[in-house]
Amino acid sequence: MAKKVLLAEDDLTMVSLLQTLLKMEGFEVFAMDADADVIVEIQRVKPNFLFMDVHLGQQSGIELVTSIRNEPGFDDLGIIMTSGLDLKDECLRHGADAFLLKPFMPDDLISLLKEKPV
Repeated sequence: MAKKVLLAEDDLTMVSLLQTLLKMEGFEVFAMDADADVIVEIQRVKPNFLFMDVHLGQQSGIELVTSIRNEPGFDDLGIIMTSGLDLKDECLRHGADAFLLKPFMPDDLISLLKEKPV
């Protein structure tokens, strides 16, 4: 069964590129509106991974990752945060599993997604 990835990213070009790349690698990909309720989308899609921008539309990815980690039932969700600013330590401290500094190499994302078992 293909791993599911939920994209929470406000850059539509980035979303399009990631959808194409991840589908080519065998992932099932879902993109959400940047201002949608992330927790509701996680409950709807039931992804294995959430790829989320730190600056997500009108929302703070840092606050969202904290909220997600406090929700019951999301313990197995892999969260990969990304930003053009080096916020790795802050993201990891708040509950992200990994951080990618933009611009990143697509292979770095693929490696992160493939190293965690379903």
